[in-house]
Amino acid sequence: MSEPITLPPLTTATIWGIIHDTIDDTTANQLVWNCLGYQFNSATNQWENAAVAPEWREAYPEPPNFIESRPATVKLTRSIPPENKQLLKQKLGFEGYKVGELVPRKTRRATIANWLLSHIEQKGIDESTDLSE
Repeated sequence: MSEPITLPPLTTATIWGIIHDTIDDTTANQLVWNCLGYQFNSATNQWENAAVAPEWREAYPEPPNFIESRPATVKLTRSIPPENKQLLKQKLGFEGYKVGELVPRKTRRATIANWLLSHIEQKGIDESTDLSE
């Protein structure tokens, strides 16, 4: 399990970075972990889940690697409210990947990006960057 890193702000520029693979997998995962409530305890060198919602804590006592785990990504997808399922398209104008680009790693990164956009929307986080690419 990786130690925490300094995370970029939760902005549309960060979301685009996840989609375009300019933000590494560790950062993408830790952005979601942070939003889910996983916290790193530097004294024990462990990730703690006390602030994580029970449905996540029970399924994933340790934060999952969403890029490598299909089941974790499916759970992430299912946790997006129906009205937020198309935020990548609605807010960013992202039309998806081309057929030749459709590989699990990229589609899981798109799921992470959409989940983070949904989180921004639900929490009323003010995005400081332009929504278009």
